Amino acid sequence: MKLSKINRKLHRWGSILALAPMMIIIISGIILMLKKDMAYIQPPTQRGTGTELAIGFEQILESARSVEQAKIASWDDVDRLDVRPGKGVVKVRAKNGWEVQIDTQSGEVMQTAVRRSDLIESIHDGTYFHDSFKLWVFLPSGVMLAILVLTGAHLFFLPHLARRKKRRKAAVETVETH
Repeated sequence: MKLSKINRKLHRWGSILALAPMMIIIISGIILMLKKDMAYIQPPTQRGTGTELAIGFEQILESARSVEQAKIASWDDVDRLDVRPGKGVVKVRAKNGWEVQIDTQSGEVMQTAVRRSDLIESIHDGTYFHDSFKLWVFLPSGVMLAILVLTGAHLFFLPHLARRKKRRKAAVETVETH
């Protein structure tokens, strides 16, 4: 079987197999590119009153506990802290998806909102579906996409190369007959 025929089959079937995972990756990637521009995806970072961390961990936890929607009773309910000293804010991300932004100077809650970017990131990398999904579905789809790019380039340039080869052969034959 010729390489171009194998290439076409691989390109056709590979694109069908990689279609769904690649569309998930592409669409979620586009949404993630807009996360800083859309408060619905990721709450905008507020500015606190100072530029140093003047409150301790206990006051951060106490302030976060005051927000009912975050459902924070202890540090076990906190996914992570994002400290931005230059902006005077500590972002407390609860495990339930809520984000509480606290002033690093006064300990006052400045903003609470659902943070959807983490969910979208987990969809983007495949861990939303299952931890092994990214290695057994998204990784092979990424490899297949690389193969599709290579086979697509080959299929695109093949006719051009064939015409060039034909022209050279015709030119050589013309020179030989004269």
